[in-house]
Amino acid sequence: MAIVKWSFWGVFWLMAGAVMHYSLPQYDVVRIVDTYEKRQDINDWTRIFWSDPDDLTNTLENRDVQFIQAVFPSGKAIVYRNEDTGWSWPPYFKFDTANLYTEASDRISTRADPQWVSIMHYGWRNQFFSIFPNAVSIESVEGPNDKPFNWFTYGFLVLMGSAVAFLWRAWVRFRRRHLDPVMEEVEGGLDSAGEAVNRRWHRLRRWLDTWKGRNRR
Repeated sequence: MAIVKWSFWGVFWLMAGAVMHYSLPQYDVVRIVDTYEKRQDINDWTRIFWSDPDDLTNTLENRDVQFIQAVFPSGKAIVYRNEDTGWSWPPYFKFDTANLYTEASDRISTRADPQWVSIMHYGWRNQFFSIFPNAVSIESVEGPNDKPFNWFTYGFLVLMGSAVAFLWRAWVRFRRRHLDPVMEEVEGGLDSAGEAVNRRWHRLRRWLDTWKGRNRR
């Protein structure tokens, strides 16, 4: 039973961590090298990794998506999608896709004359499943090491951790004050009932033994 319990909580917190890692904002300091628009198929299970800014989006099998190509200071390439989130999850309420696309195009630079920017985004990049993080905002920075501190994510994690700890302590106190005494009474009642059944069973056996003795006579 303990294995099932800890397995359940392990899977629960693993899934919760994955959802938070995907949804919370992250910052990348990169150099934008190109912007383009491409028709993308969204008719399989990877649809969950594309935005649904309106009801019509759910009925489409493909649509035009804007992309931002960039390079990290290390030279590693990264591609972001540029989609409105609308009122859907995660709640970034992004409606300025066209403006962000213009800002990204205006900041295109070369390796010889780099212009470094900080892109706030959410989501993951997976080349095998064609999953792209969604760019939310772009800000110019002074250099490749000028990465902004992620105040929101760390603050959210601290608040969430505090809330979980508070709820856990409240649950433990509630269980000790109210549930444990009831369970002890129930267990005590079951033990008493079990003892009563055993006594009656022993009496029945003794009575049956007396009949066995009479039959032998």
